[in-house]
Amino acid sequence: MIKLGNAFKKGKAFIPFITAGDPNLSSTERFVRVLEEAGADAIELGIPFSDPTAEGETIEAADARALKSGASVEKIFDMTERIKRNVPLLFMTYANPVFVYGYDRFFSRCAHAGVSGVIVPDVPFEESPEIKVVAKEHGVTVIDMVAPTSDERVNAICEGSEGFIYLVSSLGVTGVRSEFDLDIGAAVEKIRKVTKTPVCVGFGISGPEKAAEMAAKADGAIIGSAIVKIIAEGGAKADRKLFEFSSAVARAVHGC
Repeated sequence: MIKLGNAFKKGKAFIPFITAGDPNLSSTERFVRVLEEAGADAIELGIPFSDPTAEGETIEAADARALKSGASVEKIFDMTERIKRNVPLLFMTYANPVFVYGYDRFFSRCAHAGVSGVIVPDVPFEESPEIKVVAKEHGVTVIDMVAPTSDERVNAICEGSEGFIYLVSSLGVTGVRSEFDLDIGAAVEKIRKVTKTPVCVGFGISGPEKAAEMAAKADGAIIGSAIVKIIAEGGAKADRKLFEFSSAVARAVHGC
């Protein structure tokens, strides 16, 4: 398993997100290699779910396509185990798939597949210890999220954080935005008073320019919807555009 800290070897981290199984698992397996070659410092794989409450239309549609293509937690684990990579891999999922699969079984498979971290956006911080305890037994990190509504809870959330902190830029669901609800610089400064854990900004980043802006204020940028849209348009033939876009973002982030 590759340590999450490796994602910050270049200083700033570019973390792209794609939905596992969109348009099919064989393409996802290839896309992971494309993203690494493009300069990704870690890669986030979304496990498709029928009720993705944190997702906007773009990723929700990707989940639907992935489920229709036959993607399942079991098949995603099998695919992940086959991928040879040199950067950390994370899963973004929801509480229900983890619970149904079984906490111990899920995180055991994560460890066997080399999944370094897991993001579970619909589990409140106060309820996260139940998952974190099991994940830690298998050497897997559960990533904490700080949102614009966290306010007084920021200290509690960040004090025990590991890997990196996922700073949510805006209220609502995922999706490209022209403006953010949160003063990113002020939020990062507040977090850094509590912990030295790196901070990566996600939700709404549209491309290289905005990614560089966020990375300059934090320790990295996470891009999902803009990349998922490229795959939606190109399907199994999205490799070239995926590489070109991701390369441009990686250069922008690493140049901060």
